[in-house]
Amino acid sequence: MPARKVETPLKLLLASGRVDLATTNRYGGTALIPAAHHGHVETVRLLLGTAIDKNHINNLGWTALLETVILGDGGATHTEILRLLVEAGADVHIADRSGTTALAHARQRGFGSMVDILTRAGAR
Repeated sequence: MPARKVETPLKLLLASGRVDLATTNRYGGTALIPAAHHGHVETVRLLLGTAIDKNHINNLGWTALLETVILGDGGATHTEILRLLVEAGADVHIADRSGTTALAHARQRGFGSMVDILTRAGAR
């Protein structure tokens, strides 16, 4: 008997067409933002394949890209998420409420791989 492909709950929900991608959590963030900050690579990948707003700004003034740098650890997982966000067209120029960009946060934290990705994407 052939192995049955098991779909993740998110894949099933997205396939149903009944998902409101604009729904926000208590911080005003769409599903992409906590998925990015918590390091859920596959969830980020799936969400980026939808019409979700890649540049949604939550109540803290952060996008998924900013949260990946600010709340991430700079390791391989968060760097991969940053790469996915950049490749999907997330705006690398959006700054937080204090005017600090993701590139500046990455430099302050010594996240060299993230700095490289952001710089190659045109961040200043």
